Amino acid sequence: MNLTALPAFSDNYIWMLDDGRKAIVVDPGEPGPVEIALDARSLALAGILVTHHHPDHVAGVDALRPRLRGFVFGPASERIPEPFEHLAEGDEVRLLDLAFRVLEVPGHTAGHIAYYTDTAAAAPILFCGDTLFSGGCGRLFEGTPAQMHASLAKLAALPGETRVCCAHEYTLANLKFARAVEPDNQALLDYDAWCRREREMRRPTLPSSIARERAVNPFLRCSEPAVIRSARVQGATGETPVEVLATLRQWKNTYR
Repeated sequence: MNLTALPAFSDNYIWMLDDGRKAIVVDPGEPGPVEIALDARSLALAGILVTHHHPDHVAGVDALRPRLRGFVFGPASERIPEPFEHLAEGDEVRLLDLAFRVLEVPGHTAGHIAYYTDTAAAAPILFCGDTLFSGGCGRLFEGTPAQMHASLAKLAALPGETRVCCAHEYTLANLKFARAVEPDNQALLDYDAWCRREREMRRPTLPSSIARERAVNPFLRCSEPAVIRSARVQGATGETPVEVLATLRQWKNTYR
């Protein structure tokens, strides 16, 4: 099974998973990168997975329908281009002989979902859209800090070897912020150096892993003393994980 990050727009990734004959794609914000990849490998498009309704994740769906030999899947409570299979927590999608479990992860949007499979031959795979980024998390456009904390906790509980397939190449910017939060985190410093080398070579920093994110991502580390201290400096009035996350997210929104 081949897992490929297809660059789109300025910093999006459309994830493609293929078995050498058929492929599925995740969050096709534009059709061109998908069409080029399918043609280059002589692949049939067997399914489209959508995590949330934002245009940079769905704008290419209708243009890809003539090539689609299957269905579009997406969150039941969001406005995804119809027709599509409406999904909610606990549903299962079977594609490419893999079973994808649907996880509801609101916060970035109200109905955001993620797809998780542990039936791949290699490590498990998580398609998490804009909920979890390497070193960060999505902005709270429609959800609350409590929702985002619960969603991130759900993802952080997945096996450590899970490949984290985020939808944007935000890693270096996220790690710059993470270093401001935890300047003495050696795992973070080492990962930042590795990511810089990868980007210098024009390679993706993704997929990450759940284990790595637990070690470096401040939004998954809201109970760590160093993260709490930084949040208090930024005005957090309490030390609960939700209060810390809310402060970190507000700080990150204006951090440069």
